[in-house]
Amino acid sequence: MAKRNPNYEPHGTKSYVHVLNLFGFEPTKPGPYFHGHQIQQRGLAHPRFHAAVGGRAYQTKILQKKLGADGSLDADGTQIGEVTAEDTPFDSMYLCEVSIGTPPQKFKLNFDTGSADLWVPKIFSTKLSERIQRSHNVFHPQSSSSFRSLADKTWRIVYGDGSSASGDCGSDIVTIGGLAIKNQTVELASRLAPQFAQGTGDGLLGFAFPEINTVKTKGTPDPADTPVVNMIKQGDIPKEAELFTSAFYSQRDANSPESFYTFGSLTLILSRAPGKTINLSGNKAIADTGTTLVLASDEVSEALYNAIPGAHYNSTQQGYVFPRSTKVEDLPEFKVAIGDKQFVI
Repeated sequence: MAKRNPNYEPHGTKSYVHVLNLFGFEPTKPGPYFHGHQIQQRGLAHPRFHAAVGGRAYQTKILQKKLGADGSLDADGTQIGEVTAEDTPFDSMYLCEVSIGTPPQKFKLNFDTGSADLWVPKIFSTKLSERIQRSHNVFHPQSSSSFRSLADKTWRIVYGDGSSASGDCGSDIVTIGGLAIKNQTVELASRLAPQFAQGTGDGLLGFAFPEINTVKTKGTPDPADTPVVNMIKQGDIPKEAELFTSAFYSQRDANSPESFYTFGSLTLILSRAPGKTINLSGNKAIADTGTTLVLASDEVSEALYNAIPGAHYNSTQQGYVFPRSTKVEDLPEFKVAIGDKQFVI
């Protein structure tokens, strides 16, 4: 069962900025956020300057924001500044309880279809900040009788927003929704980017294909099987249903059931209704629980918001806005076709 993060505050613009940073694409409509270029040094960090000094210079792309009264000026006089942490959301909207070890140690993890690493913070790591160890659940290997160290294995993952995590590995029993996965590789984080200290989640569980898992054995890539793959190997997921599904309900739906993940079956049948159809034959898309947004073409976005009374594009917000008084029943039904099936978003 997926639990809503009580600290999550929906913010369309911040979510959009997070995705801009994650995937590095350029906005197609005017607004304050854009990608610029910055010269950086490859030298050693210098405590006085809080940056690398010396070494070869290189150009990197960074997310920037046009400012109002403060900031540096670019060539045409527009004031700009680098996007800081408060511009992007680090709290996950949904967190799921996962247990590791014997007896079980409980963690609130973000399930992500865009990555394939299962990691949690490791206790007594001198490289982890006190804030992380104080405000999050951390794994105690010595407290689990089923834990086995994998001494030659290390890992390091860098996410699209620039955040990273790394450490060593072990194997243990991982329990998700009552399903116990034996000998699951667990990545123990001894280094975490500051962003993870700001979030409510303790770690992350990736559902992507294991080929992109970052585990190495003595420095050589040696991807670990994900929990879903191990569920299949154990027979918890039947061969004819090698899939997982999820349903996340809106907070405005007071009487909706709990949000959930399921493994090995389809649990939700969605209705179909007539509406405007935009043909995107051959279009490729990624289903990623790492973001709460739907990335669509301008054509699709315009058609959707044109169907909402009073909606218009606001360049300051870098997105469409519509009156708060709009009733739910006046909003259009948005469906995505996959093959010959249509799914309501």
